[in-house]
Amino acid sequence: MTDPATLIADTPTRLLIDGRFVSGEAGRDFATLNPCTGEELARIAEAGPADVDRAVAAARAALDGPWGRFTPAQRQAVLLRLADLVERDFDDLALLDTLEMGRPITAARGMRDIVTRALRHFAGLATAIHGQTLGNSFPVDLMAMTLKEPIGVVAAIIPWNGPLFSAAWKIAPALAAGCSVVLKPAEDASLSPLRFGALCLEAGVPAGVVNIVTGAGATGAALTEHPGIDKISFTGSCETGQRIIAASAGTVKRVTMELGGKSPNIIFADADLSRAIPAAAMGVFNNAGQVCAAGTRLFVERAVYDEVVAGVAAFAESLRLGPSLSPDTQIGPLVSAKQFSRVDHYLDRGPAEGARLVTGGARVTEGVLATGHYVAPTVFADVTDDMAIAREEIFGPVASIFAFDTLDEVIERANATRFGLAGGVWTRDIGKAMAAVRRVRAGTLWVNHYFAMDPAVPFGGYKMSGFGREGGFEHVESYLNTKSVWIRMD
Repeated sequence: MTDPATLIADTPTRLLIDGRFVSGEAGRDFATLNPCTGEELARIAEAGPADVDRAVAAARAALDGPWGRFTPAQRQAVLLRLADLVERDFDDLALLDTLEMGRPITAARGMRDIVTRALRHFAGLATAIHGQTLGNSFPVDLMAMTLKEPIGVVAAIIPWNGPLFSAAWKIAPALAAGCSVVLKPAEDASLSPLRFGALCLEAGVPAGVVNIVTGAGATGAALTEHPGIDKISFTGSCETGQRIIAASAGTVKRVTMELGGKSPNIIFADADLSRAIPAAAMGVFNNAGQVCAAGTRLFVERAVYDEVVAGVAAFAESLRLGPSLSPDTQIGPLVSAKQFSRVDHYLDRGPAEGARLVTGGARVTEGVLATGHYVAPTVFADVTDDMAIAREEIFGPVASIFAFDTLDEVIERANATRFGLAGGVWTRDIGKAMAAVRRVRAGTLWVNHYFAMDPAVPFGGYKMSGFGREGGFEHVESYLNTKSVWIRMD
């Protein structure tokens, strides 16, 4: 493993604009911190409005210039080279994610397949874009057809809970479609996206096609309000998404929103509990609960309720909480003091509203964990639907467990949320499983599994979990305009 200090020193910390890493015009920067220790890792350039202007102008010039002349096969070749470079440097990229946002190193390295597979998948789709010839009923001899064209300059705004994956997940389909991109990473996790940007240049992506502006909310606002942006693709909280949607109205930008969740995971009494219990537990505790699709509302049929509560609690207690660089660590710290404060609020609120704390429920500060933002995996039982821990997205390792008696009841309660991102169903009865799948209002349902993702399969939400789909051809389609063409033939 590369020495962390050496890796940080070799990683860009400036803005990527028009093919060069440059300082912001105002000369400001901000600290990025190690959540395991609270120590400063690096200082990263903060982009202001003038820098956003430069980045958008560079993206437009590249689109109108060399990038606009790339053939589909040339775009595909660039993305395939990028995938090879990411694979070559993946251990370093994973280490940056671990250092900056706290994902345990073993789990970070485990993202290699999904990241490289996504890049190669979207490379393949670059040559699969096509229009149609359409029959029409016009009284003279007119041929009608459609062309697919890149939508233009894309503002891609990503969260801190999976910075490398999110950067690849936004940039690759946009490039496959022929768009140019201005990426804004989260201020808590900018290092791996910046290094990914350097790999884009090494792969042969022309200057200006991929630009990266780092900073906090003001940087994102300048980007989303910019009249030179044609589309916004955002992953993050519902509240921030609402502000971005409002900002997009002035110039009627296209938007894709992948927002928050409070996903139901339903365990029926006939389920294989030996599989359901550990999968349901990791459906909450994976990445310290910092996952938008986490199955944090665990509904359990009353006949097996006590068994599942005890099993999930025992599994939680068996998880190894520790420093993220340790290969044995399964649960690392929360990303920041701000995020810890949010989660800590719900640890207090659960018991105050009547939930029964089964395990966890507190910050962990023993030994080497003293300086990090560590929270023990937490299980609340006897939760009711009106409690804050049942209604609000916590984004931490906190499971809320409910009892239910009938299929109709659990479906009604599962849907009693403003969110609709994902959900799970555990049963040996395929009829019951499909009845639940059809009735749960969410964008992804897993049956006898949780958290499977593949770049070929669309992912996105219902209701206030957002709109639009990422993954599959729909993802590339979201970066394309359709132009209708009529040709008189006689």
